[in-house]
Amino acid sequence: MTKSLLSLAVTALILGGCSLIPDYQTPEAPVAAQWPQGPAYSPAESADVAAAEQGWRQFFTDRALQQLIQTGLENNRDLRVAALNIDAYRAQYRIQRADLFPAVSASGSGSRQRVPADLSQTGRAGITSQYSATVGVSAYELDLFGRVRSLSQQALETYLSSEEARRSTQIALVASIANAYYTWQADQDLLKLTKDTLDAYEQSFNLTRRSSEVGVSSALDLSQARTAVEGARVKLAQYQRLVAQDLNSLTVLLGTGVPSNLPAPLKLDADQLAEVPAGLPSDLLQRRPDIQEAEHLLKAANANIGAARAAFFPSISLTANAGTLSPDMSGLFGSGSGTWLFQPQINLPIFNAGALRASLDYAKIQKDINVAKYEKTIQTAFQEVADGLAARKTFEEQLQAQRDLVAANQDYYRLAERRYRIGIDSNLTFLDAQRTLFSAQQALISDRLSQLTSEVNLYKALGGGWYERTGQAQQASVQTPKG
Repeated sequence: MTKSLLSLAVTALILGGCSLIPDYQTPEAPVAAQWPQGPAYSPAESADVAAAEQGWRQFFTDRALQQLIQTGLENNRDLRVAALNIDAYRAQYRIQRADLFPAVSASGSGSRQRVPADLSQTGRAGITSQYSATVGVSAYELDLFGRVRSLSQQALETYLSSEEARRSTQIALVASIANAYYTWQADQDLLKLTKDTLDAYEQSFNLTRRSSEVGVSSALDLSQARTAVEGARVKLAQYQRLVAQDLNSLTVLLGTGVPSNLPAPLKLDADQLAEVPAGLPSDLLQRRPDIQEAEHLLKAANANIGAARAAFFPSISLTANAGTLSPDMSGLFGSGSGTWLFQPQINLPIFNAGALRASLDYAKIQKDINVAKYEKTIQTAFQEVADGLAARKTFEEQLQAQRDLVAANQDYYRLAERRYRIGIDSNLTFLDAQRTLFSAQQALISDRLSQLTSEVNLYKALGGGWYERTGQAQQASVQTPKG
């Protein structure tokens, strides 16, 4: 009997290496080998450090923003959920992997029963006793065709995808905090600009009112000056609301209040960001965590096909135990009380109305769906980087043109004010110069904000924001993951 059990175990181990999982082939990236070229793009530049390996402390030079990002990484609830999801999928993988091994358990039981006389074989009432102690395995499936192994592989790939999802969440969080911070800064600058403009409008209105009282200015001039003042008050209320809402949005991203000990922030027009290289489109396949996540899910779907194929074949499960059995507690471990049980069971699918075929078709369709999702993720990543590269050059040109426009409007305003005060031009020309200058200054702040957010989004699109400091990528690559 021992030899039979040993032979069966060896056979199970040999056949356990069988797998019906299709050979996995990474789908070809459905994007061009180079980034788009044209007037909107700068010439490609090489760099020693890829954007994905550039730490966010090196990319964001504002110390106040660095502290906010660190606070968000420690307290943000979405990032916390993503980390807990990793633990959950790791536990599921361990549960599924445990099915590859037999579960050995020990049990002990005892019973005493009184048997009535009319049911007793001796015709007399009596009490029967039985005690047992056994150790063994129950319903252990021999993985002859790799079904359990395929499910284990699927659980592993799902777990690995959750790790990449956590990286994506962190990268998105870093970019979101930066964009929220810059929006908050820009709206504060717009609020200050509006206050200064309102003061100028009020001074102009008071001057026009005094001129109207002595008959120099008309009622139309006074009405136009008042219109400018009221319009500035509308903008003032709008930017006060936006600044408060920006702070609320930033608080949610941080997961806690904005620290009171923030360093003095850099001005919005200061050098806020380090430049990042774009690299090649193929780099995204290794550096974008959402692409890695999509590929792990594709591998999980591929492994599920193996499990669906194995369901067509017989499954064998074993129940076996050995122990001792005695009618008396004192003789439970005595000589001759030994007992054993060997109970193999085979399950052969014969007719299931096409359910197994449908399950296999469903698994193949799910793989095709995941292939399409993987390719779509690559295309989206390519578009995000291409958009960022187009924005980089064009925003530089737009900002310079807008600065020149503001300077020209400032000259126009000074001339119009001088000519109005000495009575050469009407109040209408002066008000037009004020409004034009205010509009140009607002547009300059908005354009600077758009440029900063586009650079942040490009850094995110290239996979940046995972490492705190440049150089951690090389250190992490030599660490051996713990099993």
